[in-house]
Amino acid sequence: KNEFLTSLVLPRYVWCLHHRHMPCWASLRQAILLRSATAERIRTTYRHHGPLTCGQQGFLVSRAAGTSTTSSVMAASNDEVTKAQEAAAASPPEMTIFDKIISKEIPATIIHEDDTCLAFRDVSPQAPVHFLVIPKVKGRLSRLSNAEEGDAPLLGHLVYVASKVAKQEGLGQDGFRLVINDGPNGSQSVYHLHIHVLGARQLTWPPG
Repeated sequence: KNEFLTSLVLPRYVWCLHHRHMPCWASLRQAILLRSATAERIRTTYRHHGPLTCGQQGFLVSRAAGTSTTSSVMAASNDEVTKAQEAAAASPPEMTIFDKIISKEIPATIIHEDDTCLAFRDVSPQAPVHFLVIPKVKGRLSRLSNAEEGDAPLLGHLVYVASKVAKQEGLGQDGFRLVINDGPNGSQSVYHLHIHVLGARQLTWPPG
């Protein structure tokens, strides 16, 4: 709070006082109210879902600032489409970023782990709560369309874990969405089967 007053409010206050500029007073008041609204939304989400990642804080700040959710989602969607096209054109890597998260070579905020799967927060969240559920052993499941009948127990477990963790994250009452991207047209950018779980805001339909 003090840092905010020093970096934003105090300089504008001095300028307004010197110039007796009334529109600036209104702008200053709006900045203070915006800051308060942003802080309150972050506190509320923190109480419900625990510490926020930088991405989650950025999401809430953009919402409080009046940034268009549709524009933000479309920008993220375009980025994912580009990544998916690049991934489809490239030779599949032997190890994906998810393999490195499983082996703990790359840090991640893990919120569930068992013998079969891992759940961790998305580093670029598209909702206040956004996490991924992945199988620890990829096998043939680089994408969902490779699944065979023998994969049914694993797929069922992944969906169950997605639901279980979503409830732990406080999404049981209002609901949430599961997303599995498959192939270039499905905007799959990492060829290791993964389920996106998004919630804590009103999601639109159709998704894209």
